[in-house]
Amino acid sequence: MNYVSFSPHFPPNYYPFCTGLKSLGVNVLGLADATFNELRPELRNALTEYYRVNNATNYDELLKALGYFTHRYGKIDRLESHNEYWLESDARLRTDFNIPGLHTTDMPQLKRKSEMKKMYRKAGIKSSRGVVAKTLDEVNAIVAECGYPIVAKPDIGVGAYKTYKIHNSTELQAFMTNPPSVDYIYEEYIPGKIVTFDGLTDQQGNIVFSSSMEYSEGVMDLVNHNLDFWYYTIRKIPSDLEKVGKKLIKVYGIRERFFHLEFFRQPDGELVGLEVNMRPPGGLTTDMWNYANDINIYQEYANIVVNNKFSATVTRPYHVIYIGRRNNKPYKHAHQDVMGAFPGKIVHYEPISGIFASAIGDYGYLARSPDLDEVVQIAEWALEKA
Repeated sequence: MNYVSFSPHFPPNYYPFCTGLKSLGVNVLGLADATFNELRPELRNALTEYYRVNNATNYDELLKALGYFTHRYGKIDRLESHNEYWLESDARLRTDFNIPGLHTTDMPQLKRKSEMKKMYRKAGIKSSRGVVAKTLDEVNAIVAECGYPIVAKPDIGVGAYKTYKIHNSTELQAFMTNPPSVDYIYEEYIPGKIVTFDGLTDQQGNIVFSSSMEYSEGVMDLVNHNLDFWYYTIRKIPSDLEKVGKKLIKVYGIRERFFHLEFFRQPDGELVGLEVNMRPPGGLTTDMWNYANDINIYQEYANIVVNNKFSATVTRPYHVIYIGRRNNKPYKHAHQDVMGAFPGKIVHYEPISGIFASAIGDYGYLARSPDLDEVVQIAEWALEKA
């Protein structure tokens, strides 16, 4: 099997996808614009060959690379980056080289928030009311229907980038004085906590692994107000969340792929669809799955690709919490204090890549315990200010 790993070095914690595939005899072919020496040794050793392009956003260079791999190794069986940024490039290459997986025609319903709402409705799931608009009159129409506040965000965008909460007509007038050049969607503000339904499907589209997370804050507020942040995996997925998540995955019909579905849990308990992401959740979440279950999700993904089998037993014996600290904040407890205060509870820690830091902090810790209250207390202690 020939598997092209596009951007295998990023994010840094994804290199085990390649080592897992190699362990099962896959020809793993790396493609990126980093130099070979920039790749960590484990990744270099997992690659049969590495093709460096000068600019990974230049599609002509990517075409040339895939043409070279095809000429040298034969038909490409899979191509994947596991990365939102490259989702459309992945799909375009799969389309042009007839590689199984998501193709260009699948992109609108995965990239555009307005199209995601249609998929939620198709699955019978409530989502926030909203409209893609370019004029003040068009936005006022949704305000008349929903009232203030409203949320303005790019119809195509990730991680609450350039997302704004507009509280009144004065703020709306100011925002629309210089309207965005890209498509923006304006939607009702939904109060509540963000919860997720995440997992992996096999080659027939069956969900073979599932997990769920809850966030301490909304991502929009995190990015816009530089807030401290934690999120955690939960041990038992609520039945209503699992039900709507499975319905949405069935509507999308994805196969051999990770998914990350976001919902608002409103104060009355109702779930409202937020966004769909057909790739692993960001940050260190894949590692959190491993620590929550004592499994190797990277190896299990390789098992699905090669053998269509998920062999690990998932019992969720632990809650795992991600704790993000920011370099510009004066914390009461130094790094060494955090490491020493909770013996056996801090299972991982590392600096966070700059592209993720605005959302989840500059330095991340993972702590685990069977007790949710305990991991939340660890987060609160680690984030105390001086």
